[in-house]
Amino acid sequence: MSLSPDQQFHDLIKKSSHPLIFLTPYPSRDDIASALALSLFIERLGKSVTLAADRIETTLNELSFVARPKETLSALSGARDFVLSFNTSYNKILGVRTAQEGDEYRIYLTPEKGTIDPRDFSFIPAHYRFDAAIIIGAPDKERLGKIFEDNPDIFYEVPLINIDTSSQNELFGQINLVDITASSKSEIIAELLERTVPTFITEPIAEALLAGIMSATESFQKKNTTPKALKAAASLIGHGADQQKIVRTLYRTEPLPLLKLWGRALSHVRWDEKHKLILAPVSLEDLVQSRAHTHDLSLVLEKIRGSFSLATTFVLFFQESPVSVRMLLKCHNTEMINKLHDSLPESEIQGEILAFSLAATSLETAETSLRSRLIPFLDQAEA
Repeated sequence: MSLSPDQQFHDLIKKSSHPLIFLTPYPSRDDIASALALSLFIERLGKSVTLAADRIETTLNELSFVARPKETLSALSGARDFVLSFNTSYNKILGVRTAQEGDEYRIYLTPEKGTIDPRDFSFIPAHYRFDAAIIIGAPDKERLGKIFEDNPDIFYEVPLINIDTSSQNELFGQINLVDITASSKSEIIAELLERTVPTFITEPIAEALLAGIMSATESFQKKNTTPKALKAAASLIGHGADQQKIVRTLYRTEPLPLLKLWGRALSHVRWDEKHKLILAPVSLEDLVQSRAHTHDLSLVLEKIRGSFSLATTFVLFFQESPVSVRMLLKCHNTEMINKLHDSLPESEIQGEILAFSLAATSLETAETSLRSRLIPFLDQAEA
């Protein structure tokens, strides 16, 4: 009888001595909360755990009130050893020393006999120091960005646990915890831990997971707020999660420059009722006058989305250079986002946002170009 994914997950983590958790370069708060909760859970089992993402410090600052794992990495430096092996059947080594000489790291060997045959040497990679990998919020391994590009071997040498809610997920893991009906990855993990090891859900773990569910459902206001999501949230509160603390931290402590930029962006909003489309151009003057930064724009887009309940597609755009305008797009229709992503070779999915640039010398020109590309997809989605 084959084991359930829950049992497979439990057995693999139990056997593992040092799991590695991966996030995409632009994870959602739900993804971050899920990763932090799993890190805390694995550390509670008495094991080492490492959390890795391209922009790790920026990523973790999104949920600064949640405890971090002891080790976080933005690159997998030192993730494995390489072995320089020498066959001593014919000639023993009496001494070894090393030295850094300029850009070269040299190994000096003293043989028992006068010469060394190069054919007695071999160079082999050792095992990674990580023995399991958990990937959160990535429909495919390539979405992990530079970490995957620089370290493809690890994704084929250690067992993979794939946790996601996307219908586009390629089920690339040995264990796939993919539920397209779940409100969030945090809900998937909360249910998993509740079914398998409920006594290990500490207050910090519960708080991280509740923060993830609340972020993904916008405090239980979005359509993905299902009875299952509410049940998971209630269970986490029962484990000690402080809902009011999460609300205060997530929604009531926004910096003033961000709020000013949000107000300026709202004053420029265009509403396309036919296509349920919100367009929000942001000028350089808006950024200067509000003293905000371009990295605040994704949060502004999220706030604009929360301000217009009738809209289904939202685009915020700004002049990133004299000849280029950057677009940040969110849409309730994830299938359309994936189609747009496929049609725009230079686009990238950053969490729940599709980001891409259009050649344009002004925001007005960029809006015209955007409409010509976007409206056919919106018309097709409505058909």
